Parts: sequence; C-alpha cells; structure tokens
Amino acid sequence: MSSSESATGKLKARRRFLNALLGASTAAWLVSVFYPITKYLIPPESAESNVSSVKVGKKSDFKRDSGTIFKFGRKPGILLHTSEGDFRAFYATCTHLQCTVQYRQDFGMIWCACHNGKYDLNGVNVSGPPPRPLEPLQVTIKGDEIFVSVQA
Repeated sequence: MSSSESATGKLKARRRFLNALLGASTAAWLVSVFYPITKYLIPPESAESNVSSVKVGKKSDFKRDSGTIFKFGRKPGILLHTSEGDFRAFYATCTHLQCTVQYRQDFGMIWCACHNGKYDLNGVNVSGPPPRPLEPLQVTIKGDEIFVSVQA
C-alpha cells in the first residue's frame, strides 16, 4: 500500500467520523427542540378525583327560590332550593358546549349564558340549543346538613 492510498484511506475514515458526528449532533438538536414543543402540545393525563359525595352546606344557608353553584370533583354542580322547599341538584355544565349554568330567579329556570339555553327546575332542556337534560345528582338531607352525591 502506497503512502497516497494510506492518506486517502485516513481522509475517508476521518470524513465518515465527522459525518457521523455531525448527524448525531443534528439529531440531538432536533430532539432538544421538538421534544418540549410536543410535551407542551400534548398535556399529560390527569387523574380525575373520585368524588361520590360532598357536603354542600346547611339547610338554613339556602333561601327558598335560589340556586347555588358548588364544586363536585372537577365539575361544578348546582343546588336548587325551590319555592316549594324542595332541594334538587344537577351537574352545572350545559349539555350544549359545557358552559356553567346558573339559576335565574327572574326566569324561574336554570339558564346557560353561552347561547341562552334554558332548563326547567327538573333539569329538562326547555329552549335554546342544549340537546339533552342536565345530569341529575342525588340530594340527601341529614339533620340540617345537605349532602349531594352521584345517583346510583
């Protein structure tokens, strides 16, 4: 093997090494740029808290013909105290676009401000775009305490 062939072989080996080094550093740079972007765009799954019952308050805290929003796990709930004295509870998310509903005393109904959806006091959709009734919750009264739980 002549010295020129030996030098050419060393240059080819050096070039392959530099190409591999450049390729590996480019791949590492791409990963370092796109990994955080991907992790930002795809949020991690968070476990929903398993709430089966919550204490909302005391009967004496709620006036007749009123509604109160409360937290039920990760979703809002609405507790209604009707003018007849009954307590009713529902998930307070509109069945149209998941907006939070509220009790409107002037309408005597549950109202969604997003698209003017209305539900009666039994949670049945009356007007507007909501496609189905509100999901009911069970109200249990023990003494003066009001508990709301998922219906069995």
